[in-house]
Amino acid sequence: MSRSRIKKYVSVFNIGLQNTFVYRWNYFLRALFGLIPLAGTVFLWSAVFKERGGSLHGYDYGSMIYYYLLTLLVSNLVVPTEDEWQIAADIREGQINALLTKPMSYLAYRFSIFLSGRLVYSLVTLPPIALIFVYFRDYIALPTDLLIYLFTVISILMAAFIQFFITYSLAMWAFWILEISTIVFIVYSFEYFLGGQMFPIDIMPSAVQAVMKWLPFYYELFCPVAIFLGRLKGAELVQALAIQTGWLLLTWTWARFMWKRGLGHYQAVGG
Repeated sequence: MSRSRIKKYVSVFNIGLQNTFVYRWNYFLRALFGLIPLAGTVFLWSAVFKERGGSLHGYDYGSMIYYYLLTLLVSNLVVPTEDEWQIAADIREGQINALLTKPMSYLAYRFSIFLSGRLVYSLVTLPPIALIFVYFRDYIALPTDLLIYLFTVISILMAAFIQFFITYSLAMWAFWILEISTIVFIVYSFEYFLGGQMFPIDIMPSAVQAVMKWLPFYYELFCPVAIFLGRLKGAELVQALAIQTGWLLLTWTWARFMWKRGLGHYQAVGG
């Protein structure tokens, strides 16, 4: 990629940064009210462990709360914010016509906006999340191995990219159908259930886990959290990062494919 094209995407990133920062209070309030499900989760697992006693697949009450704190943090770092609706609006309203005349990849253009959005969203939402971590500090046990931090960061980055490419691919359906909300909500339901937000994946039966480890949802959230908690080690860790890399390449390829097919359809019908 030439230096001039890089400068263009940096400019897009800066514009996205400015536009996104306008909604900083909206993001802050969203993060604040997003803590309500966490409060419900705390009470739920408190009741579960009080009833059962002991532990559940290696989780006790403290480690379970720590798990949900980490999922809250990671989800705020990697989950796209309304990107699919913005992309769909670009297609539906014909705004991509102006971009098609420029020497710029639409995928890279949207990715630059995604990065700027995640940066602003993370900066705005981290303070209330940090307060929650302070409140539950007795349950927090940081890893002592520096490699765990490195592998966690790598996994978080790949999780963010996978989430973006899936979101981008879903938005491409706007080339064929007027309303994509049904498709988006179906996929997001699978992500919520199979990605580890509802419960840790590794409390499921071994046969179920074996299947879920081959699905992309496992690597959108649970994988980096499990690495940080030390629940993925050795060969399992290597395998998880390898599969996550595979899903990163596959979702990127699929995003490019959906764009080409959608654009061909768009131009064929006179878009």
